[in-house]
Amino acid sequence: MRKINVLVVDDSAFMRKVITDLINLDDELNVIDTARNGEEAVKKIKDLSPDIVTMDVEMPIMDGITALKIIMKQSPLPVVMLSSLTKEGADATLNALELGAVDFITKPKNIFKMNNDDIKKQLIEKIKMASKVNVNLNNINNFNDVKRISSFNVVSRENSQIKKIVAIGTSTGGPRALQHVIPYLPKNIAASILIVQHMPAGFTKSLADRLNNLSQINVKEAEDNEILLPGYAYIAPGGYHLKIIKTANKHKIKLTKDTPVSGHRPSVDVMMNSLAQLKLNNLIGVIMTGMGSDGAEGMKNIKLQNGYTIAQDEETCVVYGMPKSAIKLGCIDEVVPIQDIAATITKIVGV
Repeated sequence: MRKINVLVVDDSAFMRKVITDLINLDDELNVIDTARNGEEAVKKIKDLSPDIVTMDVEMPIMDGITALKIIMKQSPLPVVMLSSLTKEGADATLNALELGAVDFITKPKNIFKMNNDDIKKQLIEKIKMASKVNVNLNNINNFNDVKRISSFNVVSRENSQIKKIVAIGTSTGGPRALQHVIPYLPKNIAASILIVQHMPAGFTKSLADRLNNLSQINVKEAEDNEILLPGYAYIAPGGYHLKIIKTANKHKIKLTKDTPVSGHRPSVDVMMNSLAQLKLNNLIGVIMTGMGSDGAEGMKNIKLQNGYTIAQDEETCVVYGMPKSAIKLGCIDEVVPIQDIAATITKIVGV
């Protein structure tokens, strides 16, 4: 079987050695070469034609973001970014995902912990998954394809009541996919939107701020004990499960540090199941691009409460795992491309 050839790009000789050793432990992977900065990486991609690149963000001579722009323009191929756990690292990583990077891995604060089992597992899984992504398909998505909300004659008055609660779950490819959905929801939508995006702590705040700057509705990182409001989207903070509880006819956010579910905290299933357990009859579940099956059980439980369920289609997913798992359970009302999800939500919420 032909191995997946990987180019490792990092300015630290220690990190290049550790990452190379971790990758080469897997029988399906092979580090074809390493590069010390973005400039070297661009040249070696031309010379060696690797299948995939792991790219550090901060490097001398040419940083990872600049190199990524050149790679996506000249010779697009899957790139997995390696990022620091800082606000600057989170912002740069989100920028990289917008530019076409498939996924990212966070470096531990102590670089000597880089070779622990959890990071090794993440690195191998994400390289294998990313190597299968069609980056050319990923790059043709653009905001001009998104159906405009104005075509649905949304009323202009302010809504003070929540007609629907929309629960959205996503993972790999999600930050970019959410930019095709949230900014296209109308300001006065009579719904609260809850979002679980698999991301570490700190990154979800940067994601919320970026989406808020693009959107008509208010987008924020969810806080414990917040009461749900219409026209707001709440993103579960990394490291916390987001649940909804009901008190005095209000719906309130509860953040917990309960055990990760299927390796995830926040977990899509935890959020959606908490809504279904309240036996609400005004739920919309949306499952989007992502690896694995988180959210499939939650979508089924929302459907069992007579909620409406939407899955992103295979053609516009970076990774079709999560929608495919939900569809297999027979609980999806509508499968739509990413550019139609905002319009579908708006139509169901009603005006």
